[in-house]
Amino acid sequence: MRARRQHSTLTALFDRGAPDHDIDDVADGVERAILVHQQNGRGEGEDVLDELQELVESAGAQVCGSVIGRRRRPDPATFIGSGKAQEIAQLVESESASLLVMDHAISPIQERNLEKTVGCRVVDRTGLILDIFAQRATSKEGKLQVELAQLEYLSTRLVRGWTHLERQKGGIGLRGPGETQLETDRRLIGRRIKSLSRQLDHVSAQRELRRKSRRKVPIATVSLVGYTNAGKSSLFNALTKAEVFAADKLFATLDPTMRRLQVDGYGPVILSDTVGFIRDLPHSLVSAFHSTLEEVSAANLLLHVVDTANPEHAELQYQVEQVLNEIEAGDVPVITVFNKIDASGHNAHVERDEHNRANRVWVSAQTGAGLNLLNQALAEHLGQHRVQYRLRLPPKAGKLRATLFDRCEVVSEQVTDMGDMVLDLILDQKTLGWLEGHRDFRAEYRC
Repeated sequence: MRARRQHSTLTALFDRGAPDHDIDDVADGVERAILVHQQNGRGEGEDVLDELQELVESAGAQVCGSVIGRRRRPDPATFIGSGKAQEIAQLVESESASLLVMDHAISPIQERNLEKTVGCRVVDRTGLILDIFAQRATSKEGKLQVELAQLEYLSTRLVRGWTHLERQKGGIGLRGPGETQLETDRRLIGRRIKSLSRQLDHVSAQRELRRKSRRKVPIATVSLVGYTNAGKSSLFNALTKAEVFAADKLFATLDPTMRRLQVDGYGPVILSDTVGFIRDLPHSLVSAFHSTLEEVSAANLLLHVVDTANPEHAELQYQVEQVLNEIEAGDVPVITVFNKIDASGHNAHVERDEHNRANRVWVSAQTGAGLNLLNQALAEHLGQHRVQYRLRLPPKAGKLRATLFDRCEVVSEQVTDMGDMVLDLILDQKTLGWLEGHRDFRAEYRC
């Protein structure tokens, strides 16, 4: 009960922390937003705001204007400079905008100064992504992770609330409490952050227990990674026949999903669909989603899904690789899956590296083209270190026999006059190591 009261207090706190000026939203309740991007002279194209517009629309706002500025260095007071801020203020008034979205991470003081100048709320790129994540989170773990990231972000922005209580006044009837309201709010946020961190540590421990239980009966894990809206969930559904929510919007999927996938020529694997990455992904999100992203770093293989219909897919590939390195998954083997060939005009095919291993597959999750090639590439990669063994199991090892048929590729089986079961199996080294520790394991020979 105490935790719920504290949480409601924090919710009210952030509602009260909004700017003092009034904002008239549009009649249908949809916020009207103006987008701002500041170029730094590195040859950025005119489409620099396309992704930000998708993010804003994914958050539920309507874009009514955009401004692109150019400065070598951000202005310490407003990030974009006083002249550009006045220009934006006129645009906000003419378009009746209620929201200004910066395509950058700005400081709390820059945010406050901009709000005073332009006369509407200001949200930077980090705050916008956090808001989308808050809308998409459905599981208990996802909600905890998003709330933690939001509190860590908002804790530095309490300056715009309670400004009338920042100083303690003297005199009869004017002496304030022992601490200001701002300090009280910070203390409440600190307590909530500690509580969320403890809960997420518990969730992380539970995930590790589940990973250990999977390692007891080895089965390969394959994780789908890629830039947001590259088609990971659509590919996941096409491969596993699942019905995971997939839509043409950024961060349509937030909570990870796992399904069993039968790979022809290899056997069963666990396929996981993970949250999409994006450039300038807030570090607070990477930290909060650490337990979820551990599934990626612990995978046997990554399928890096790339949207071939996006003309900037090479740059987006690089952004994903940067995030993979940040979460210590840069050394996990990768097969690059070029998706949406139905929209880009490519044909389904496989490319191989200098060792003649399939490392690039061109597919369409929408039409199913190339999925058989991807299945073959999975079998080839996961089965490259497998060997064939002949095992003899006693009659009492029926449970182990069932597990082997379920998890491994059984070539043949014979039953002796004594009731022993002789199986010819194709095993990888991980499964063989697990078998050697089993009390009913008896190897006949290696084929």
